[in-house]
Amino acid sequence: MQIYISELIRQACPDLTLSVIACEVKNSETTSILWQEIEEEMEKISSTFTLENIKMRPEISATRQVYRKLGKDPNRYRPSAEALCRRICKGVGIQRVSTLVDIINLISIRSGFSIGGFDAKKIQGDLRLEVGTASDIFQAIGRGILNVEGLPLFKDAAGGIGTPTSDNERTKLTMETRRLLMIINGYSGEKGLQEASEQARMLLEKYAEAKEVNITLVK
Repeated sequence: MQIYISELIRQACPDLTLSVIACEVKNSETTSILWQEIEEEMEKISSTFTLENIKMRPEISATRQVYRKLGKDPNRYRPSAEALCRRICKGVGIQRVSTLVDIINLISIRSGFSIGGFDAKKIQGDLRLEVGTASDIFQAIGRGILNVEGLPLFKDAAGGIGTPTSDNERTKLTMETRRLLMIINGYSGEKGLQEASEQARMLLEKYAEAKEVNITLVK
């Protein structure tokens, strides 16, 4: 599978770097040990950030800036990393879903990067990162139809599968997922991506029996 970045996206964010992680996995209910790691990270977030300054994290701020350049209001369509951190700052916390989803959420709140997680076997052909249009119908996970016009949008041969705000129902991770595709969106550039990627590898190997982990940077 190849991932291509459109010229419009490159113009809006010349520093964009994607970390693409592909591996064989086994999904499961989240263990108490993994959830303890997540709770400890949530405590760090709540003691470090507020609702007012969470958007100033460099990784989140860079994503918001790209939204604005593309004509999307980041206060209405928040990057997923920001949305997760805001839940923590509000005292709501993040939901316990599954091992794979919770690992992605942990890496996201720890790093500030918005991360897409997909069942690779449900993806049709190569991926292209484009700017969403009004004609793109996008069924967001747990949100219904999402207006992706003006959002960075990963598309395969059948349509959109993910944005930095939400992923699509069609390619979402389930308990039956055996092949994971994780994309860490580095709109702030390459800084911090390698560390986040290695943390993802470690967590996937520890909790999801990950094998044949391949990490590729795409610019």
